[in-house]
Amino acid sequence: MKTDKQLQKDVLAELEWEPSVNATHIGVEVDQGIVTLSGHVDSYSEKWGAERAAKRVSGTRAVVIELYVKIKNTAKRSDADIALSAVNRMQWQANIPNDAIHVSVENGVVTLTGDVAWRYQRDAAYEAVRNLTGAVGVINQIMIKPKVNTVAIKGDIEAALKRHASLEAQKISVLLDGDKVTLTGRVPTWSEKHLAINAAWNSPGVRSVLDKLVVG
Repeated sequence: MKTDKQLQKDVLAELEWEPSVNATHIGVEVDQGIVTLSGHVDSYSEKWGAERAAKRVSGTRAVVIELYVKIKNTAKRSDADIALSAVNRMQWQANIPNDAIHVSVENGVVTLTGDVAWRYQRDAAYEAVRNLTGAVGVINQIMIKPKVNTVAIKGDIEAALKRHASLEAQKISVLLDGDKVTLTGRVPTWSEKHLAINAAWNSPGVRSVLDKLVVG
């Protein structure tokens, strides 16, 4: 097992070796395998690179980031400019759904919000903006929401009704518009109508259910 002194030496060496990082203004302290990086860097991208470099070193149990981003005057930009650049970059990425992600910028900190179906889309949005000139931080609040599957919802409804000794799910039509589900058709009782609606609500990704079921 490495001593804290040896780990500190190795982290410093890794920072020196990492081409995206200028280690001149970065200090490294180690306590029981916990690495603390302090000082300042010229960009958020460099801060991210320093964190990644420290995590790569064998023996590192955790990394505490106390680095602040000190933007050079030539790289300073308004929040509006940074936001526009973030939106444009994401629009150029084919694996990021259009209009799924919202961008806000305050004091150089970029915040991403919205819903996507897959983790790779969330990661792609972060990658698209983390190198923006003038950005001092990126907060990724994008949520991963599974796509709504019509077949799965239909199966959920059928299973729910069959558990209650009914086969009337065959008369229910499931229409899907994004995360909105519309149920149409006919069911024999109010009880089975509620079962069908609850089954739709309980399906992954559903955010609203429009009930057009007829009882009788």
